[in-house]
Amino acid sequence: MKRKSLTVLMLMALLGACAQNPAAKGGPQWESAAVPVEPMPAATAGAVYRPNYGMSLFLDRRARQVGDIITVTLQEKTDASKSSSTATAKESNIAIPGVTVLGRGVTHEGVPILTTGVNSDQDFSGQGTSSQSNSLTGSITVTVSEVLANGSLRVRGEKWVTINQGEEFIRLQGIVRPEDIGADNTLPSYKVADARIAYSGKGALADANSMGWLGRLFQSVLSPF
Repeated sequence: MKRKSLTVLMLMALLGACAQNPAAKGGPQWESAAVPVEPMPAATAGAVYRPNYGMSLFLDRRARQVGDIITVTLQEKTDASKSSSTATAKESNIAIPGVTVLGRGVTHEGVPILTTGVNSDQDFSGQGTSSQSNSLTGSITVTVSEVLANGSLRVRGEKWVTINQGEEFIRLQGIVRPEDIGADNTLPSYKVADARIAYSGKGALADANSMGWLGRLFQSVLSPF
């Protein structure tokens, strides 16, 4: 029975280790929003005003509706460091006097006996450091997927680049304020609320830079070793 249970655990760990990277999978949350198509009014031949060819000279071309396009410049940089040090010491001394008989201590050959004491020393010293640095620059053009009740815009999109035998992709989704969009219809990424930015890849290059299935097996939480 124990051998069978161990085999089942090994199989589950193997399946978990062989699972694909979920970041490489697409989904509706990254696709461009479908723009509703409104029927164009029929043109009246010979009329001065023709709605099919209307043009506004003072219209703000910045994104504001579902399907509009915004270019987000990626300006992500984080630096974090932490250091801690702890040192403690404790010393305890307890002396228990010897037993007395008729007011005199008990001795043996002039040496007091039946006396005892307890000494305790405790020392602890610990030190730890941690540091992390990340940087991501570039740009990605996304579309407006929803206009919220307060006027903010929910955006999402992805960009794929195929290089030789590998593919790299950048994905972004979040919420932006129309006031933060520049005149050139661009927005820095640090002004995107609830931002989810993913930069990864797949293919031969990504596989060569990742741990093999056997290594992932022994790194799995289900590994018995």
